Formats: sequence, structure tokens, C-alpha cells
Amino acid sequence: MQLDQIKRKHKAKKARLVGRGGKRGKTSGRGTKGQKARAGHSIRPQSRDVMKRLPKQRGFKFPKIGVKPAVINVSDLEMHFESGNITPVMLAEKKLIKAEEGRLPTVKILGDGELKKKFIVSGLLVSKSAKEKIEKAGGEVKSGEVKSGEAKSGEVKINKPEKAPSKPSQEVKKVAPEKPAPESSQKTKAVKPKKTK
Repeated sequence: MQLDQIKRKHKAKKARLVGRGGKRGKTSGRGTKGQKARAGHSIRPQSRDVMKRLPKQRGFKFPKIGVKPAVINVSDLEMHFESGNITPVMLAEKKLIKAEEGRLPTVKILGDGELKKKFIVSGLLVSKSAKEKIEKAGGEVKSGEVKSGEAKSGEVKINKPEKAPSKPSQEVKKVAPEKPAPESSQKTKAVKPKKTK
């Protein structure tokens, strides 16, 4: 008989589970590990994180958050327009800019491309190179509601067609009825005739 031929006299027990002892094991009913599993744990609020992110250097300024203007190049004016005036409303009619909620965005003209036509630009932002090309072609840049070099959050309203004036309605004057004259408060008493004996 060899050792590998020996058989058990009693049946083998179930294999033991490998893991932490105790009734619940691993996280022991805490649900998770780390700071959230500690007694009396407290997590830093979100507002505290925002405060910690603020830089402490003196003179630091966050970049300005503003509305960026819609960009149109000089070559677009040369392609879509004949010589004449250029306004934000005319750009919207040519579908070069898009109105949002009935208002036109701030528009800036850049100097990319060639310009040979004469334009008079008003109500738009104009870069330095674009201004030189417009004036070189015989045009003009007018400083209207939006000055060149300054980006404003204000927007230009679209001019809507005016309604035709309505005809004046004929008003009929009502004549109040005449009130009867107030009666005198003192009423005359009837005089009874005296009886003769």
C-alpha cells in the first residue's frame, strides 16, 4: 500500500472562508473605508474648497468674463456688400450675424483679406488693421454707440417696422340726465280750521 492509496475514514469538512474575522467582515458595517468609516468623521464643505482655491498673492485679479463679440473680416464685407454704409442690422440681413432673442450681438471687424470698396462703418468695433484698410480704400469709421477698441455687453436692437397709425375712433359724449331740483326740507303744515261753538 502506498500513501496515495490511503483514504479518509471521516468526510472532509467545508473549506474555511478567507477574510477578516467577525460577523460582518471587511468594512464591518461602515459601508466604506477611509475618512467616512471613522468615528466622528466630518467632511470639509464645498464652500471651504472654493475659499482654499482663491489665490493669496497680492494684486491678483481674475480674468474678466465678458461677452465676446462676433467676428467679421474685411474680406466678408468685400464679398457681400457694395460700397456704402455698414451697420449691424445690414450684417444681420445678409445673415453674417445671428440675432438672439430679438437682439444683435456686438460685432468686431478684423483686417483679414483685401478691401477695394468704399465703406462707411458705424456701430461696430473695428481692429487697427481693419481701420487702416477701410480708410485706405476711401472709407470711414464712425464712432457710434460702440467705440472701436472697447467691448460692451450692451447689444443693438433690431429696428422693427412701425405699425400704421390707427384711425381715430369717434367718441360719443354722454350727456348726463338733469337731476330734479331738491325739494325744500321745510314742509308747510296744513292749517286746520277752528271749530265754532
